Amino acid sequence: MFKFAGKVLVLSYTLLFSAAIGVAAETKTDNSKLSKADSQFVMEAAQGGLMEVQLGKLAQEKASHEKVKEFGKRMEQDHGKTNSELKKIAADKGIQLPDNLDKKHKSKVDKLAKLSGANFDRQYMQEMVSDHKADIKKFERQADKGKDPDLQKLAGQTLPTLKEHLQLAESTSREIKGAGKAQKN
Repeated sequence: MFKFAGKVLVLSYTLLFSAAIGVAAETKTDNSKLSKADSQFVMEAAQGGLMEVQLGKLAQEKASHEKVKEFGKRMEQDHGKTNSELKKIAADKGIQLPDNLDKKHKSKVDKLAKLSGANFDRQYMQEMVSDHKADIKKFERQADKGKDPDLQKLAGQTLPTLKEHLQLAESTSREIKGAGKAQKN
């Protein structure tokens, strides 16, 4: 009788322990999942960041105006830093970020890669103005309504830089348009 009771007790503890491990593993998996909106933000931010870095490098090679080259260098540095921070957060959450651009972002890079000189300068700066306006909206939404605290924090910390980029893009765009008009006169 005692042998049977002992086996039942050992079996009960084994089942209880197994169940506890299963619940703990399930909880960890559930905590690492992101909401649909958070997942979308991660992927959009990753794609946008990759594009900004590639376009920044392109601007340093193809731009004719020194301010555009400087802007490109700043984009490469700042967005490269944000990309690294996003990659770390994603890795901590078990998310694999893309290493290559999707079709939408690649087509923008390809379009600008075909241009050079003043034409490149104008098109690149227009792209930077519109892109940063869209980025600011996405990052504001994530900072305000995101579910994941790490992504909310990253979005909130990145917003001032994005707003500064927009102001710089707008002023650089105006400056090169003014330089183009002065050359025509």
